[in-house]
Amino acid sequence: GDSHFVTKVPDNDIARCAVATLRKYGVDTGGIVWGGERIGVFYVEKGASQRPSKVIYDRKHTAIAEAKPEDFNWDKLLDGADFFHFTGITAALSDNMPIILEDAIKTAKRKKVAISCDLNYRKNLWSERKARAVMEKLINGIDLLIANEEDSEKVLGIKAENTNVETGTLHYPSYVNVAQQLCEKYSIKQAAISLRRSISASDNEWSAMFYDNHQAYFSQKYNIHIVDRVGGGDSFAAGLIYGIGMNWDAQRIIEFASAASCLKQTMEMDFNLATVEE
Repeated sequence: GDSHFVTKVPDNDIARCAVATLRKYGVDTGGIVWGGERIGVFYVEKGASQRPSKVIYDRKHTAIAEAKPEDFNWDKLLDGADFFHFTGITAALSDNMPIILEDAIKTAKRKKVAISCDLNYRKNLWSERKARAVMEKLINGIDLLIANEEDSEKVLGIKAENTNVETGTLHYPSYVNVAQQLCEKYSIKQAAISLRRSISASDNEWSAMFYDNHQAYFSQKYNIHIVDRVGGGDSFAAGLIYGIGMNWDAQRIIEFASAASCLKQTMEMDFNLATVEE
């Protein structure tokens, strides 16, 4: 199916260049709203070996952060859609964004469009308290929730026991428990959790879990020598949505999503250029 990207960008050459890049990779940009002052920028200094990556956001007064609910006609935007996907980063950008997302979610539910959310907590954008107040409301009753151990703990207070991200110990039964709690507490149909174990900034062990119908499915593990991890989470979400859309069985869905994300992390830029066959 086609992917449509909805956002708001200023009517200037930088934004036009960004939108043209999306189009180049086959993303439908017809739903993008034009207006506002500036496009958000973030700077990444890539980590290597023992030196972690560093990210600096330059997002104040951006067109999307200053967008208003009336900018988006969700009825039209979601017409004929199968899936609506959003992340916690979008919700964190302004006080208006959760209202805009609520409109989108309401419309999606009315139109029987499946809804997925990647919690994606960013401490540079908002506090844990604010994130929880906003996200608990948005994720209630959605179809698919994507998280990692940090997201579910910091945003929703649901913690994986016997697991320490820093020391790299992952206790798998705890993640099944986290997914179970997420689905029960927020009436969510499916949950996916990415399991990253850092050996160093250059080398990570990567796998994932899909929780569907009270059953957990784990993907195989990959040892990734990282080229660029930006977009690793988004490519994981895209893989899940693709697999669900193809009506694959749960094990195949998580293997595909995990492999898609693994391949993305071996590429420059933040697009996954791997084909379905690859």
